[in-house]
Amino acid sequence: HLIASIQQSNRTIYKRHQNFFQELPESFPCQDLHLHAEAAGDANLARLCREYLPLTFSRRHGDPSRPWNRFSIELVDENGDKKLYYQGNWRDIFQNWEALAVSYPQFIESMISKFLSASTPDGYNPYRITSDGIDWEVIEEHDSWSYVGYWGDHQIIYLQKLLELSRKHHPQALTSMLTERNFAYANVPYRIKNYADLLADPKVTVDFDHHMEKEVQARVATIGMDGKLVLNQKGEVHLVNLVEKLLVSLLAKLSNFIPEAGIWLNTQRPEWNDANNALVGSGVSMVTLCYIRRFVSFFHNLVDELDQKEIVISKEVAELLGSISGTFHKHEKALSGAIDNQLRRQITDELGLAGEAYRNKVYAGFSEATSPVTVTDLDTFFNRVRAFVDHSIQANQREDKLYHSYNLMKVEKDGGISVRYLYEMLEGQVAVLSSGYLSAYDSLEVLKALRGSALYREDQHSYILYPNRQLARFEVKNQIPAKGIQGSDLLSTMVERNDRRVVEKDAAGHYHFNGAFQNRKKLIAMLESIGAEEYPGLVAKERDYILDLYEEIFDHQSFTGRSGTFFGYEGLGSIYWHMVSKLVLASFENAVKAIEQGMDPDLAKELVERYYDIRAGIGNHKGPENYGAFPFEAYSHTPGNAGAQQPGMTGQVKEDILARLGELGVSVKNGLISFQPNILQANEFLEAETNFAYLAVDGSEQSVAVPANSLAFTYCQVPVVYHLTGGSGIKVYLEGQESPEEISGNTLFEPWSTSVLGRTEIVRRIEVQVALNSDYQLD
Repeated sequence: HLIASIQQSNRTIYKRHQNFFQELPESFPCQDLHLHAEAAGDANLARLCREYLPLTFSRRHGDPSRPWNRFSIELVDENGDKKLYYQGNWRDIFQNWEALAVSYPQFIESMISKFLSASTPDGYNPYRITSDGIDWEVIEEHDSWSYVGYWGDHQIIYLQKLLELSRKHHPQALTSMLTERNFAYANVPYRIKNYADLLADPKVTVDFDHHMEKEVQARVATIGMDGKLVLNQKGEVHLVNLVEKLLVSLLAKLSNFIPEAGIWLNTQRPEWNDANNALVGSGVSMVTLCYIRRFVSFFHNLVDELDQKEIVISKEVAELLGSISGTFHKHEKALSGAIDNQLRRQITDELGLAGEAYRNKVYAGFSEATSPVTVTDLDTFFNRVRAFVDHSIQANQREDKLYHSYNLMKVEKDGGISVRYLYEMLEGQVAVLSSGYLSAYDSLEVLKALRGSALYREDQHSYILYPNRQLARFEVKNQIPAKGIQGSDLLSTMVERNDRRVVEKDAAGHYHFNGAFQNRKKLIAMLESIGAEEYPGLVAKERDYILDLYEEIFDHQSFTGRSGTFFGYEGLGSIYWHMVSKLVLASFENAVKAIEQGMDPDLAKELVERYYDIRAGIGNHKGPENYGAFPFEAYSHTPGNAGAQQPGMTGQVKEDILARLGELGVSVKNGLISFQPNILQANEFLEAETNFAYLAVDGSEQSVAVPANSLAFTYCQVPVVYHLTGGSGIKVYLEGQESPEEISGNTLFEPWSTSVLGRTEIVRRIEVQVALNSDYQLD
């Protein structure tokens, strides 16, 4: 399978190293493959072997009607043999790989490599990932429904979670990857327009390069799927190091940073939670900015551990880094207070123009010149970014202690950029709780405010995406106040003449815009079609007034998608279970952090109580009469007028798995497994002896007796039994040994941790003596 995968990716590399592949045994640990490939001295061979993932199936989105959800489920090949193959859209694959990485940590760095080599020089990603490579949407010039756009949804946080897992399980892996040229760029034939065009029409910002599309497909036919990557002047895949790839992802976001607003969503595909999919153009994401804070803090610590003082990256990326860092330095004094519209425009312009200059260079092709960047310069840059991010997060705290999630930007007539806030949203609270910005006390304040907010749905003891609301009835929509007509000589005259091209008056005396106008562009086209002789001077004089009146009536900027307007799916009053599970995990992280940092036990206990309170709303803690479905099945959402809807392998499962392992106190640090159940509750333990059946690492069905006052679970398919003895210590049962090895404390030694995480079958069972933390036992 490995050979077939390499041939599919790059036939030239395979032919060059044919003996390397033929000499490999029939099966082998993935770590051996990576070491052998690196020793061969060909960086592209090492890259392909690092990206290789022997996975089957994967999560697909449940709605195949969406064009980006084209998929097939292939479990066997033409001979009926098991087929190792996966495909799915970017978001769904990478969000579920986080939980998969916890269970198969030996593949974490391969997942990171696959992620980063599929991202583009301008900092975005294609819409679909497969075993074979990547896919993007292709524009069809004569199809009005054909549409392209860059996906950046959740890019920062999904990558961040994989990076954190790598750091915990393989503490040196990322450090060695920082300066090694083992990563590629995807050559998606999209071109983001210049900054002035983004401002002029932020909903139409991406051009499709038909010439590049033909070139790429020709390269694929010649060398394989690597033809979809950026090639160097020798015709080989252009490789860069991890520092550069992480910087490009970050700098692309920062070039769209609007102070006190967030990250501008202007690439025709939003960063969304399935409910904000209409905020392209005017939308600005505080959610992304919160996750950037977590990303920057991690990146900063990672770079600080390097022994060397300089890192070599592409000259173009170094120049973008210098420009953005310089802009932040230039305006640091502005962080002492609020930023006005004019200064906001100035900062946004400088960042946007820096992004434009960089994109124009890399669209023409990397020069392949490099520049050294010092660790000191990176330290300074990270500190500046953190300062601006923290300032914007603070500026987005609401009076009710919640935080704004998505905002709206507008270029005003005086040239400034104003910010308008949308209503409260659950996603923003999850993001700020995950950001690392809040203290334990502030996190508790957010959770308290959330419980008392309009987002809480009492009947399900859970949280909706947006506040429920009463939509305007049809007969009051598109009604222009009489003063709106009276304020315009053009509209008043047109009404008198019964000229209905722009507005009309109905039988009840109410005024309406022409019902054929689907959007602002249609209105502009109609105004431009009115002859100057018909209404001399009035169209030019009142154009802006009429357009402003139109937006005042319809407020298209504030259209957020189905959660603000639909009644089904993730519509009005609907719970979106994946987002609730993200809230569960974020609240867990804050509770455990408070305990580990030695915070006031009363404060930490209240955070633990809030965690369990939110968790109680999840389906598997309910009866079917309340949940409206079989409680242990994951469902997409629960609308206001029915039980749980759309079953399937939703993203919710991932967060629930991670939170449950956290409750059990399973953690990994410096590659060592610890069992420290700080918040586990006494009622979890069995009252009577039972038998625990499980699937062992070798695939066999096994069972173990679990006595009273114990519980059992598997971790990387190794059974772990907790005994509630009030003491501490671990017994490790090894293959071929009758008596267990005994450890004092709660951490497995290195060889045994490595065995469990690597699934080597050496460790057969683990038994842990547990003393629960009395400070965090709930009534």
